[in-house]
Amino acid sequence: MKKILVIHGPNLNLLGTREPGIYGHLTLAAINQKLKVVAKKHKVALVIKQSNHEGQIVDLIGGAKKNRFCAILINPAAYTHTSVAIRDAVAACGLAVVEVHLSNIYARESFRHKSLISPVASGTILGFGANSYVLGLAALVDLIPSK
Repeated sequence: MKKILVIHGPNLNLLGTREPGIYGHLTLAAINQKLKVVAKKHKVALVIKQSNHEGQIVDLIGGAKKNRFCAILINPAAYTHTSVAIRDAVAACGLAVVEVHLSNIYARESFRHKSLISPVASGTILGFGANSYVLGLAALVDLIPSK
């Protein structure tokens, strides 16, 4: 079974209570459950991680191929706009990577309008709330080479 790494970035563990006007009321656990339903439908396995630490996210991305992942779904959260290290890890990992965001970063503060990740990701889906993850996973499944 093909294995996909899902990475939730900083503060996403606070979903459900954190700025619900922007991020909605769903918890991270509820989003993960939605992803598991989609994964089962597409016959792929998910390993889901959340980290508030940039280096840990870089390590997860850097080790993905060695750990037999065939693709990565990532919401880098605030690191989207600041982390050259995560950008470089995505560029170097050699896997299909889809970047997702709950909110439309272009409809928010101007400092959020630039994603360092998008130029090196296979694609980016944003602004659809929790459905950004669902759409991103479905798109990622289509990007995985079949063997």
